[in-house]
Amino acid sequence: MESHLPAFKEGNAQLELITELNRGQHPFLKAFYKNKNERVVCVKNLTPDDVLLQATRLRNSTGRKVVKLKTRHVTQHPSVQGTWTTAVRF
Repeated sequence: MESHLPAFKEGNAQLELITELNRGQHPFLKAFYKNKNERVVCVKNLTPDDVLLQATRLRNSTGRKVVKLKTRHVTQHPSVQGTWTTAVRF
């Protein structure tokens, strides 16, 4: 990671990148977003390429909380008759 991390930092100048050594804890990546949310990703036993992949995913995400949808489909005008399935016989 010592060789990959400076290249990631130079490529993403808009990010503030801090490294700390915490003994007795698993390595992790922590992202703080402008909307005051934070995400933590454990990178224990990952290769340096996988750690960079996780850092890129944290950079690309918006920081919003994940919301579970109530239905499988989202529409502005829900069907009055119900949803269509393959089991419907005419």
